Amino acid sequence: MTQDTHHPSGAPWRNFYGRFKGKGLRKTQQVLIDEDLAQLSPGPVSWEENPNREPLDLARLFGSSPVWLEIGFGGGEHLVHQATQNPGNGLIGCEPYINGVAMLLGKIRDAKCDNVRIHPGDARDIFDVLPKASIDRAFLLYPDPWPKKRHHRRRFVTPEHLEPLANVLKPGAVFRVATDIPDYVRQTLEQVPRHGFEWLAEGPRDWRTPWSDWHSTRYEQKALREGRVPHYLTFQRL
Repeated sequence: MTQDTHHPSGAPWRNFYGRFKGKGLRKTQQVLIDEDLAQLSPGPVSWEENPNREPLDLARLFGSSPVWLEIGFGGGEHLVHQATQNPGNGLIGCEPYINGVAMLLGKIRDAKCDNVRIHPGDARDIFDVLPKASIDRAFLLYPDPWPKKRHHRRRFVTPEHLEPLANVLKPGAVFRVATDIPDYVRQTLEQVPRHGFEWLAEGPRDWRTPWSDWHSTRYEQKALREGRVPHYLTFQRL
């Protein structure tokens, strides 16, 4: 939830309800953070580095390639899959959970893909500095469900996140959402179309069947083991 007050750096106070760090990083993970993370930055995103919120230079990063954005990449399985399958595209991943960032860095080293950039923080901060209508595709895969009703305002599929997301997506860009939580499906279908998106499903098969280039994540595998049903929702920016 964005507040009207501001941090001394100029940043708005933004409540963040997820985790930044879990168990201590293993030595090998810390090495990845120390050696690889800075060079994989998309540019100055933080308010300390970029107080004037100057837009990122995506052409410098990726040339004229399409740019895809994954919001909350977890352990990075899907992001690296898409990067290796689409070497001509640029991909930016946002994830505030540093343990997940370390996992992604290991996967990037193993896959030797050079078309990924990482923002290890709140997606709202990178929305501030992405140029308007610059992103060709966005992914929101198994976001934190915040199952209690009083916490639904913490979900990503709220105006605070969807408005800036719509701003950075190109007209015609695809926005994919995967979740195994029925009430998250309800809120997604209620909120996303209100912010300039069209749901592309024509029948049940369209939300029950994974996308043809889908790569299942560890979160999805856990959901399947526990008997929950994945939903695959596809929207297009109008």
